[in-house]
Amino acid sequence: MSFHPDKPYNELPLLPPRVDIETKPVLQKAISAGRALAELKGLGYAIPNQSMLINSVILQEARSSSEIENIVTTNDELFKAFTAETSRIDPATKEVLRYREALWKGYETIRKRPVLNTGVFLEVVRTIKKNKAGIRTLPGTKISNPDTGKVIYTPPEGEQVIRDKLYNLEKFIHANDSLDPLVKMALIHYQFEAIHPFYDGNGRTGRIINILFLVFKELLELPVLYLSKHIIENKSEYYRRLRAVTEKAAWEPWILYMLEAVEQTADFTRKRILAIRDLMEETIDLAKRKLPSRVYSKELIELLFRQPYCKISFLVDSGIASRNIASNYLNELVKINILRKEKIGREFIYLNVALYNLLLKE
Repeated sequence: MSFHPDKPYNELPLLPPRVDIETKPVLQKAISAGRALAELKGLGYAIPNQSMLINSVILQEARSSSEIENIVTTNDELFKAFTAETSRIDPATKEVLRYREALWKGYETIRKRPVLNTGVFLEVVRTIKKNKAGIRTLPGTKISNPDTGKVIYTPPEGEQVIRDKLYNLEKFIHANDSLDPLVKMALIHYQFEAIHPFYDGNGRTGRIINILFLVFKELLELPVLYLSKHIIENKSEYYRRLRAVTEKAAWEPWILYMLEAVEQTADFTRKRILAIRDLMEETIDLAKRKLPSRVYSKELIELLFRQPYCKISFLVDSGIASRNIASNYLNELVKINILRKEKIGREFIYLNVALYNLLLKE
């Protein structure tokens, strides 16, 4: 059965595709993308405190991936909500924070047990949606053009059909084949989006699977690739290339698009991490010169770089100071303009101004 946008695509071909995937342009691009990713992974080992990478990069990946689905929040709202104990968080920001939680939970799951399967996919989507989402069982799911309302794709229907295609996807993920893993990631991402196994959250789950697959294949040590940056900046091309695979089996342009996304964002993320590291070293020097000796410690400054906002309990939980002394330390940092103090609800939070400004740069 050939593809028709209004009919369930139960004949979605299984992986691997029965055509030559690793064309010369694809292999050339895979080499340069792989090199950029290797440089990013290698940089992680050079960062003394890797937790400084996790929140800043992952939160921005969460924001961009959610924005692709028109779930929009600002960096400031996101960073504040991640730090402050407040009930005044808008629904979009809550959903972005759940994406971050889902990515981290998926990462920890595959680090403990290196298997990337339907169970992991379900854990991810349930964390994003904060419900007990399962495989689609009811007919009627259709994907439409948001501007015209015209149906452009009807994913496979029938729980067993969907589970069979997911089982094939699992086998492909774990197959000991000779495909370049970055090429393989592009195939996996298309297939998951085409199966569209859940009622909601498929796009975000699929993008988390991209990062988890790179960790699974040991191409990344930490899930810190800001991959959705490229997709949100080239959103129409992303959907056009996906549709072209379905409609014309146009694999090469799709794979090249994804390899370009990996290369560009690996380079961007690497530069961003280096900039954070350099800024932290500059801040350590500044604090050493200007803070009273009883206040300054390298551990204190490194703590300020775990995320843009800090608060008293972070110092207490890290064993840097008791509650009263922690408040004094943070206020000393305000005096020398490293931090800016703000009140959210009943508590004070402290913004690392230079780090925040750095993270806003695209």
